[in-house]
Amino acid sequence: YDNRYSVDSVLSDNFNGGYMLTDYLVEKGHRHIGFFGTLNATSSINDRYLGYVKCILENELEYRKEWVIDDRDDSGLLYSKINFPDDMPTAFVCNCDETAAKLVTLLKSKGYLVPEDVSVVGFDNYVSNGAVNPPLTTIAVDPQAFARAAVELIIKKISGQPYNQGHSVIGGKLLIRNSVKKIN
Repeated sequence: YDNRYSVDSVLSDNFNGGYMLTDYLVEKGHRHIGFFGTLNATSSINDRYLGYVKCILENELEYRKEWVIDDRDDSGLLYSKINFPDDMPTAFVCNCDETAAKLVTLLKSKGYLVPEDVSVVGFDNYVSNGAVNPPLTTIAVDPQAFARAAVELIIKKISGQPYNQGHSVIGGKLLIRNSVKKIN
């Protein structure tokens, strides 16, 4: 979507999803939480990041710019080499499951254990349960709800009457799996 144009869209509730993921990490005792995603690459990444930031602010947690790590280059390709900060956070909120899977692989290649050393959460429930070890805690989106909303919107538009829906936001559900460690 693009807020500069008056167009209809069906969107995932990215902001609240980013908040829910961060809040879950806080609930599990994490106080040093990073974000893995390139800001301004997509509106979804920005919205998920803003949900993360809101949760960090509301819980009065430390925000460090070096804990916000780009996951892709200008062409949109995922980086194969990531420079981690010397003072690592205990957890990362990732902009999507694909980057979360990439992060898990990169962390393991650097000798970190997931979730023992660093917890990782994703978004979209896109990576199948067996594809990442440990299975990712994530936000599940509902493709059927997206399809229903889009079809309803199209039917109203082709009925011949002027119709402007704006942004339709479809919520997601937190799926708790094994990629988060509880910290005492």
